[in-house]
Amino acid sequence: MKRLFLFMLIPFMLFAFEFKVANYNVENLFDLKRDGNEYKEYIPNGKFGWNSEAYRVKLNNISKVLKDLNADIVALEEVENRNALKDLRAVLKIKGVNYPYMAIADSKKSTVKPALLSKFPIIKKREIVVGHSKGLRNILEVHLDIDGKELIVFVNHWKSKSTPESTRIRYAKALRKRLDQLKPDTDFIVTGDFNENYNEYLTIKKHRRLNDTRGITAINHVLGTVLPDGEPVTEDIVKRVNSTKYLYNLWYELPPKWRWSHIFRREKGAIDNMILPHGMFDDKGISYVDNSFDRFRRDYFFKRGRIIRWQMANGGRGKHLKRGYSDHLPIYAIFRIGPFVDEKESY
Repeated sequence: MKRLFLFMLIPFMLFAFEFKVANYNVENLFDLKRDGNEYKEYIPNGKFGWNSEAYRVKLNNISKVLKDLNADIVALEEVENRNALKDLRAVLKIKGVNYPYMAIADSKKSTVKPALLSKFPIIKKREIVVGHSKGLRNILEVHLDIDGKELIVFVNHWKSKSTPESTRIRYAKALRKRLDQLKPDTDFIVTGDFNENYNEYLTIKKHRRLNDTRGITAINHVLGTVLPDGEPVTEDIVKRVNSTKYLYNLWYELPPKWRWSHIFRREKGAIDNMILPHGMFDDKGISYVDNSFDRFRRDYFFKRGRIIRWQMANGGRGKHLKRGYSDHLPIYAIFRIGPFVDEKESY
């Protein structure tokens, strides 16, 4: 009887509906309309050379990455506004990649915003307010219809490490409050540029300037990717605990030497994250495809071991050179409709 059950299960596993979700910080996608919120380097037709030619190259380069990435849902960071997002979508369509649905956290006048492109219908969109000061960006919450199943994607862009840890704690608390409102088996993905490593509770010890919270970190302690005893939440733990309290960071799917998506002053960091709840590891709804998480890498991203970010003269203080991509690598994972299938490898 057991053999018959396995025989019946294998075809289901082979033909289960799968889709790819990715995250990419595109590094400052600004349009050519001046609205007063731009960084000085992106004032249209200003002294830094942000003009129609630079904008065209920027859109084409981002589109090249997204076309090669070939994700069904893409979370984006550092998009100026809805107009820039529409232009990106239009260029992608010309290249043969169609995202009929889009959302952006634009209810607040922040300089750059989190956004999302999707091949699946958007049921609804809301924004999680972190604070009322201009520098605190809202978190984007998008509800998607995946072949009749609902998936929630939370797109984050937390404050950079120009500020101490207490600032990012505000983002984590606002998001944690929202997650606590969800049913324990809700299917959701928390992703984005957190400006924090998956193991920030360890790396913060090297940076006294950041540590104004006595070692308490936003992504680990507040969001719930470490246990009260300080050990990281594993896949096995998140599978057992039917709650949104604990979350599993997919960086643990990769060997430690590959756990990075960003290089700042020659220091590699894993500040782009994809984090999952119990609902992605249960026997119903939408599930994570085990071991599918990875960084998206292509030879054209790199030169002499460094990421070819968007280039500006004089070490980033001069004019736009109209070449380069982003200072971040995309990350992605595969999901399916159906029960979670455990294929775990240990690192």
